Amino acid sequence: MRSGQLAEAVGVNPQTLRYYERRGLLNEPERTLGGHRLYPPETVTMLRGVKAAQRLGFTLDEIAVLLARAGLRDRARDKLGEIETRIVELTAVADMLRAVVDAGCDDLEVCATVPECPLPLG
Repeated sequence: MRSGQLAEAVGVNPQTLRYYERRGLLNEPERTLGGHRLYPPETVTMLRGVKAAQRLGFTLDEIAVLLARAGLRDRARDKLGEIETRIVELTAVADMLRAVVDAGCDDLEVCATVPECPLPLG
């Protein structure tokens, strides 16, 4: 399958395929006599797995490690811990922003002088 066909099947652009090649996520494909890349059909499944891993929060470096060896379960457990920590942190930020909106803070300098200011400025 040619680059355009593969890119369309996976939902990426052809430049992404070349980027994945440079990053080592994708083996360099065979080429036609005219120089066009030809990928084996199983590349679609592999790239769909890469995109799914990205949606789960894995970086391309982490995905490269997962492709090189087993260990998805352990890495997924670690990633879950990271995500849960971020959720706690982002929830605290959201709560603070809600407090700022509810308090009617419109000016940072003025808000800092009001005891009811919800921002931790002091």
